[in-house]
Amino acid sequence: MILADKIIEERKKLGYSQEELAQILEVSRQSVSKWEGAQSVPDISRIIKMSEVFGVSTDYLLRDDYDKESEGVEIKTSDLKEEALSQRKLRRVSLDEAAEFIKTKKELVPFIAFGVDLCILSPIILILLSGLVDEKIISLSENLVAVFGIAWLLIMVAGGVFLFITMGYKEAKFKDLTKVEIETEYGVDGMARETREAAVGKRNLKIAIGVVLCILSPIPLITFSSMELNDGIVVLGVCILLILVACAVNLFINSSAITKACDVLLQEGDYTVAKKKIAPTMARIGEIYWLIATAIYLAWSFATNSWHMTWMVWPVAGLLYGVLVAVAHTILGAEN
Repeated sequence: MILADKIIEERKKLGYSQEELAQILEVSRQSVSKWEGAQSVPDISRIIKMSEVFGVSTDYLLRDDYDKESEGVEIKTSDLKEEALSQRKLRRVSLDEAAEFIKTKKELVPFIAFGVDLCILSPIILILLSGLVDEKIISLSENLVAVFGIAWLLIMVAGGVFLFITMGYKEAKFKDLTKVEIETEYGVDGMARETREAAVGKRNLKIAIGVVLCILSPIPLITFSSMELNDGIVVLGVCILLILVACAVNLFINSSAITKACDVLLQEGDYTVAKKKIAPTMARIGEIYWLIATAIYLAWSFATNSWHMTWMVWPVAGLLYGVLVAVAHTILGAEN
């Protein structure tokens, strides 16, 4: 084992995050990350301090061909390490389980993305039929259009929810990885970092394409409206906007699945120990928020029967939710 692997292994035996170890050693978290990534080597004073914290010898840390058994006797665990181990019971993740977790994420995320697309595209039929009827391109009563359009909307949403629930069941055994502190076996960190690095290029490309699609999505609607075309054509612009947004969201969801799975295993990004502590509160906030958004959408839609307009609740709710999450993280992070 090299020094980088030994630091990772001993840190996780203690149950420390990179931030916590950095505080003990009086360095930045980035320094610890570079040590564990074999991008730099700690100075001798930090190595001595780590040997005291980990309860191992400096020979064990510095020599690649040296292990604890080489000393002939078991190294006495430091009081700090013994106390930390007695207080923390970490969820242990094997290399096989980590590989299965990443594989499961790869398999499930396209279905989840498709479910989101179904929800985004659900009002299209209602919007399109309303526009065609208004322009007398087709002869249907408004009541029939409303019944058919709303039925289609509910079927699409139901399909999306079905996918969310079934995919949730399939990854249920991994749910605790995002909620509790974990301890990974030797090799997991290296595998997760390599997988994330390999996925970063594709992720960035998908995000870039998705952002461009979002920016371009209003162009047909703006163009048709400015040309003073009939409402049927303008409605078509709304449908194109929804399709482009759905494609963008699909790219966003697919782009981040693998890197987020790796962040879970590494306890980095959105899955640090500190953020896991506030995760239950954030989940409750999200549930309440989206229940309120759904209630507003349904109340507005049924009260006005303007289903071709009320879909705007969702993009607005999405933007406001981002602000809510940022504020909640700031407040809850300060309290912890």
